[in-house]
Amino acid sequence: MKTTITLIAIASLGASALAQNNPYIAAVDEYVPAPGQFINTMPVYEAGEDAAIMAQKCTDYLANDAGKTVCLGAWGGYITFHFDHPLVNVEGVMDLYIKGNSHTGNAEPGIVMVSQDENGNGLPDDAWYELSGSADMDDIEIRYDYELEYTKLGDSLDIAWSNNLGNAGFINRNPFHDQEYFPAWIESPLTFKGTLLPNNATDTSGNGSYWVLEPYRYGYADNLPNTDTLGCSFNIDWAVVPQTREAVHLGYVDFIRVYTALHQNCGWIGETSTEISGAMDLHPDAEIPASIEAISMPFKEKKTSFDLFGRRLSQGLSGFAVSERKIILQR
Repeated sequence: MKTTITLIAIASLGASALAQNNPYIAAVDEYVPAPGQFINTMPVYEAGEDAAIMAQKCTDYLANDAGKTVCLGAWGGYITFHFDHPLVNVEGVMDLYIKGNSHTGNAEPGIVMVSQDENGNGLPDDAWYELSGSADMDDIEIRYDYELEYTKLGDSLDIAWSNNLGNAGFINRNPFHDQEYFPAWIESPLTFKGTLLPNNATDTSGNGSYWVLEPYRYGYADNLPNTDTLGCSFNIDWAVVPQTREAVHLGYVDFIRVYTALHQNCGWIGETSTEISGAMDLHPDAEIPASIEAISMPFKEKKTSFDLFGRRLSQGLSGFAVSERKIILQR
C-alpha cells in the first residue's frame, strides 16, 4: 500500500509583518449597489465600464483612507473589501472601525458581515457571518429571511421592487438627481437576500417636510457620526450565522461586507441608503497564532484517515480545528 502525506504549511502568520500592516482598506473586491438616487454618481459610472472597473473606482475612493464616499443604494446593496492582512479578533476589544456619513437625525444603518478565505483562493466566496447589532437585543421585529428583487422598467424611470412578503412598490425618482438610478453595469432584475431592520424614520413635521432617522444603539455602519469612535466600531466576537443567529467564534477574518439594512422611503428625501467612506483595523499588527494550514493523506488502496497523533479516524470524519485553522484530511 502506497501512502503519501503532504504537509502544506506550519507557520505563524503575521510574525514577519510586525509593524508593517496598513490599518486602512487595501482594496474593494465587490461593489453591488441596489438602485438609488446616488447610484452611478458615487462613484461615477461611465459608459462601457464593468463590475471590475467600478470596484477599482471604489478602491480609489476608499483605500488608504482616501476619504471619499461610496453609496450602497437601497436595501441589500453592498460593498466587499479587505485589508493587506487578516483582521485579527483580539479578545476584549473592538477590532474594526467603519466610517460613513451619518449625522444627528440621519442614521442609515448598514449590516456588517465578515468572512474567512477558507479555500485560499483570495476571493470572497466562502461562508459569510453577520456581526450582530443592538437590534438583536432590543424588543423589535427583525426579518432574517428577507428577499427583494429590483427591476428596471426602462431608462430614467422609477425602479420597481417586489419582496418575498407579497409586497411591491417603486424606488421613486426625484427632481434633485436626474441620472439613471439602476446600477448601469448590472443586468436587471437584481435580487438581494438578508436581514431587514425595522424602519427608523419619522415624519416629525406631519406634512412630509422634515424627517428624522434615529440611530440604533450599536453594531451598524453609517449609523452614528464618525466622531463616535466606539459607536462606529465592531467586534468580531459578535459574529453569528445569519439565518440561525448561532454565535460563531472566528480568530480572524479576511473580508468585510456592508449592506444597506433598511427598506424605507422618506418622502422628498427618498430611499434610505448606507454610505461608506472608509474603514480601519484597530490593531493591524496583531498576530494570528501558529497554525497548520492543511494536511492531505490520499491512499491508493485502503481508504483510511488518521489524526496528527496517528490515531485512526472514524468513517466519514473529514477534518477538525486546530488554532483557528482547519486541517483537512482527504481520503
